[in-house]
Amino acid sequence: MYACRFYASEVVVALEYLHMMGIIYRDLKPENVLVRSDGHIMLTDFDLCLRCNDTTSAKLVPGQELAITSPLVSKGSLSSCILPGCMKPKLSCFHPKRKRKTRPTKRPPFDIVAEPVEARSMSFVGTHEYLAPEVVSGEGHGNAVDWWTLGIFVYELFYGVTPFRGSDNEFTLTSILARGIQFPKEPVSSAAMKDLITKLLIKDPAKRIGSVKGAPSIKHHPFFDGVNWALLRGASPPYVPKPVSFQDFVAQNDHCDDHIDYY
Repeated sequence: MYACRFYASEVVVALEYLHMMGIIYRDLKPENVLVRSDGHIMLTDFDLCLRCNDTTSAKLVPGQELAITSPLVSKGSLSSCILPGCMKPKLSCFHPKRKRKTRPTKRPPFDIVAEPVEARSMSFVGTHEYLAPEVVSGEGHGNAVDWWTLGIFVYELFYGVTPFRGSDNEFTLTSILARGIQFPKEPVSSAAMKDLITKLLIKDPAKRIGSVKGAPSIKHHPFFDGVNWALLRGASPPYVPKPVSFQDFVAQNDHCDDHIDYY
């Protein structure tokens, strides 16, 4: 579960950066996610990217966490019972030696959102098992396709298969449009993961998580609880590949020469 959360977190950050640059990736799949020598990931193959003509403007929006109100003031209390600041005596008549402690308040956080929500394309591009319903139907698509592919990516990362794969490409596309999401019994996943995948694989792009607020709305999901987004590149990867010398690589692939046609 940790590995799935780790790689999903880094993909979210990568897509967020591309969206802030006004770029829709449109080709997220395991083949395009490379593991670097330090164990962190990077995206590759940007041939299918959609670049927005207009500059994506960043804006601040309130986060999902709410400010904590003081329990001393109930909903039924009257504001007229509280003296204005200018009328409060410097020394209290009731408790001359007692000092009232101020309660710390938690201000609502703000997120930076720079999502290319105005971008539109009518192109039929992508890998069949990862295509979003709006791409399959030909109605036009925008930034929400990247969050759909994120849902497919997390699903395949954990279960080893894609959720709408059929016997052929035509059946796969039909399943994407008509079939609902189903989760295998094994391996057992958390309720938070299922909820995230379900919200990412909503067929209506306008209702899909991330389509409006982008990556910040996904980062606040309970599946990513405990992820330190600011220090994500400093987190310990679940797997660090061992260095392979050129001689070892050649020795391991000598037996494959018989299956290669040279032109």
